[in-house]
Amino acid sequence: MHSFTYTRSRLLGTAALAALILVGFTPAARAQDRSPLVVAHEMINAWNARDVDAIADLFAEDGRFLTMTVPPMVREGRETIRSAWGALLADVSEIELRLRNITVSGNSVMIEREDVFTYRGRAGRVPVACVMDIENGKVREWREYYDHASLLSEMGIEGMDH
Repeated sequence: MHSFTYTRSRLLGTAALAALILVGFTPAARAQDRSPLVVAHEMINAWNARDVDAIADLFAEDGRFLTMTVPPMVREGRETIRSAWGALLADVSEIELRLRNITVSGNSVMIEREDVFTYRGRAGRVPVACVMDIENGKVREWREYYDHASLLSEMGIEGMDH
Protein backbone atom coordinates (compact mmCIF):
# COMPACT_ATOMS: atom_id res chain seq x y z
CA MET A 1 0.00 0.00 0.00
CA HIS A 2 1.33 3.44 -0.87
CA SER A 3 0.39 6.88 0.34
CA PHE A 4 0.32 10.21 -1.41
CA THR A 5 -0.02 13.53 0.39
CA TYR A 6 -0.03 17.10 -0.72
CA THR A 7 -1.24 20.40 0.64
CA ARG A 8 -3.10 22.87 -1.50
CA SER A 9 -5.07 25.95 -0.47
CA ARG A 10 -7.35 25.80 -3.52
CA LEU A 11 -8.80 23.12 -5.75
CA LEU A 12 -6.45 21.85 -8.42
CA GLY A 13 -6.63 23.78 -11.64
CA THR A 14 -7.77 22.14 -14.85
CA ALA A 15 -4.23 21.55 -16.15
CA ALA A 16 -3.07 19.96 -12.90
CA LEU A 17 -6.15 17.75 -12.71
CA ALA A 18 -5.64 16.73 -16.34
CA ALA A 19 -2.05 15.78 -15.48
CA LEU A 20 -3.28 13.64 -12.58
CA ILE A 21 -5.78 11.97 -14.87
CA LEU A 22 -3.08 11.22 -17.44
CA VAL A 23 -0.81 9.81 -14.75
CA GLY A 24 -3.70 7.77 -13.31
CA PHE A 25 -4.69 5.94 -16.52
CA THR A 26 -4.28 5.75 -20.25
CA PRO A 27 -7.06 6.87 -22.59
CA ALA A 28 -7.97 3.23 -23.19
CA ALA A 29 -8.57 2.58 -19.47
CA ARG A 30 -12.12 2.15 -18.24
CA ALA A 31 -13.81 4.66 -15.90
CA GLN A 32 -13.47 2.36 -12.89
CA ASP A 33 -9.68 2.44 -13.28
CA ARG A 34 -9.50 6.12 -12.25
CA SER A 35 -7.42 6.70 -9.15
CA PRO A 36 -9.14 7.56 -5.85
CA LEU A 37 -7.49 11.01 -5.98
CA VAL A 38 -9.00 11.76 -9.40
CA VAL A 39 -12.45 10.58 -8.25
CA ALA A 40 -12.21 12.74 -5.10
CA HIS A 41 -11.35 15.80 -7.21
CA GLU A 42 -14.23 15.02 -9.57
CA MET A 43 -16.53 14.95 -6.55
CA ILE A 44 -15.25 18.30 -5.25
CA ASN A 45 -15.68 19.81 -8.72
CA ALA A 46 -19.24 18.43 -8.93
CA TRP A 47 -20.10 20.04 -5.58
CA ASN A 48 -18.55 23.35 -6.61
CA ALA A 49 -20.64 23.24 -9.80
CA ARG A 50 -23.74 22.27 -7.75
CA ASP A 51 -24.21 19.38 -10.19
CA VAL A 52 -26.46 16.96 -8.29
CA ASP A 53 -26.40 14.33 -11.04
CA ALA A 54 -22.59 14.32 -11.20
CA ILE A 55 -22.42 14.08 -7.39
CA ALA A 56 -24.82 11.14 -7.28
CA ASP A 57 -23.25 9.39 -10.27
CA LEU A 58 -19.85 9.41 -8.54
CA PHE A 59 -21.31 7.21 -5.78
CA ALA A 60 -21.54 3.43 -6.09
CA GLU A 61 -25.12 2.24 -6.61
CA ASP A 62 -25.21 1.21 -2.93
CA GLY A 63 -22.86 3.97 -1.74
CA ARG A 64 -23.26 5.63 1.64
CA PHE A 65 -22.86 9.19 2.88
CA LEU A 66 -22.53 9.59 6.65
CA THR A 67 -22.18 12.66 8.80
CA MET A 68 -20.35 11.67 11.95
CA THR A 69 -22.41 14.01 14.11
CA VAL A 70 -24.48 13.06 17.16
CA PRO A 71 -26.62 11.32 16.14
CA PRO A 72 -25.06 10.40 12.80
CA MET A 73 -26.99 11.04 9.60
CA VAL A 74 -26.84 8.28 6.99
CA ARG A 75 -27.84 8.49 3.33
CA GLU A 76 -27.71 5.10 1.61
CA GLY A 77 -27.96 4.40 -2.10
CA ARG A 78 -27.22 6.59 -5.10
CA GLU A 79 -30.84 7.65 -5.65
CA THR A 80 -31.35 8.56 -1.97
CA ILE A 81 -28.18 10.64 -2.13
CA ARG A 82 -29.34 12.30 -5.38
CA SER A 83 -32.67 13.23 -3.79
CA ALA A 84 -31.17 14.51 -0.51
CA TRP A 85 -28.48 16.64 -2.16
CA GLY A 86 -30.90 17.87 -4.82
CA ALA A 87 -33.17 19.21 -2.09
CA LEU A 88 -30.28 20.86 -0.24
CA LEU A 89 -28.63 22.38 -3.30
CA ALA A 90 -31.93 23.84 -4.48
CA ASP A 91 -31.49 26.34 -1.63
CA VAL A 92 -27.75 26.92 -2.21
CA SER A 93 -26.95 29.69 -4.68
CA GLU A 94 -23.16 29.43 -4.26
CA ILE A 95 -20.81 26.85 -2.81
CA GLU A 96 -17.08 26.28 -2.86
CA LEU A 97 -15.40 23.39 -1.12
CA ARG A 98 -11.96 24.88 -0.49
CA LEU A 99 -9.36 22.16 -0.08
CA ARG A 100 -6.67 22.68 2.54
CA ASN A 101 -5.09 19.22 2.70
CA ILE A 102 -5.68 15.95 0.91
CA THR A 103 -4.08 12.59 1.62
CA VAL A 104 -4.49 9.32 -0.21
CA SER A 105 -3.78 5.95 1.36
CA GLY A 106 -4.81 2.96 -0.72
CA ASN A 107 -8.48 3.48 -1.65
CA SER A 108 -9.11 6.11 1.05
CA VAL A 109 -8.92 9.85 0.43
CA MET A 110 -8.81 12.11 3.48
CA ILE A 111 -9.64 15.78 2.96
CA GLU A 112 -9.49 18.84 5.18
CA ARG A 113 -11.47 21.71 3.70
CA GLU A 114 -13.56 24.79 4.35
CA ASP A 115 -17.03 24.90 2.82
CA VAL A 116 -18.04 28.43 1.83
CA PHE A 117 -21.65 28.78 0.73
CA THR A 118 -24.74 30.93 0.37
CA TYR A 119 -27.83 29.13 1.68
CA ARG A 120 -31.18 30.89 1.19
CA GLY A 121 -29.36 34.20 0.78
CA ARG A 122 -27.21 33.77 3.90
CA ALA A 123 -23.43 33.47 3.52
CA GLY A 124 -21.71 30.90 5.68
CA ARG A 125 -18.57 28.85 6.09
CA VAL A 126 -17.67 25.77 8.08
CA PRO A 127 -14.50 23.68 8.48
CA VAL A 128 -14.93 20.04 7.49
CA ALA A 129 -12.83 16.88 7.44
CA CYS A 130 -13.91 13.87 5.44
CA VAL A 131 -12.83 10.42 4.37
CA MET A 132 -13.94 8.91 1.05
CA ASP A 133 -13.52 5.19 0.47
CA ILE A 134 -13.36 4.75 -3.29
CA GLU A 135 -13.56 1.45 -5.15
CA ASN A 136 -13.76 0.85 -8.90
CA GLY A 137 -13.97 4.57 -9.65
CA LYS A 138 -16.97 5.17 -7.35
CA VAL A 139 -17.39 6.45 -3.80
CA ARG A 140 -18.36 3.46 -1.68
CA GLU A 141 -18.58 5.45 1.56
CA TRP A 142 -18.08 9.12 2.45
CA ARG A 143 -17.75 10.10 6.12
CA GLU A 144 -17.97 13.81 7.05
CA TYR A 145 -16.75 15.29 10.34
CA TYR A 146 -17.86 18.80 11.31
CA ASP A 147 -19.64 20.62 14.12
CA HIS A 148 -23.32 20.25 13.28
CA ALA A 149 -24.48 23.14 15.47
CA SER A 150 -21.97 25.47 13.77
CA LEU A 151 -23.18 24.41 10.32
CA LEU A 152 -26.82 25.03 11.21
CA SER A 153 -25.93 28.41 12.71
CA GLU A 154 -24.01 29.40 9.56
CA MET A 155 -27.02 28.34 7.48
CA GLY A 156 -29.37 30.37 9.70
CA ILE A 157 -31.31 27.27 10.77
CA GLU A 158 -32.52 26.95 14.35
CA GLY A 159 -34.05 24.03 16.19
CA MET A 160 -33.27 21.36 13.58
CA ASP A 161 -31.35 18.16 14.33
CA HIS A 162 -30.77 17.03 10.72
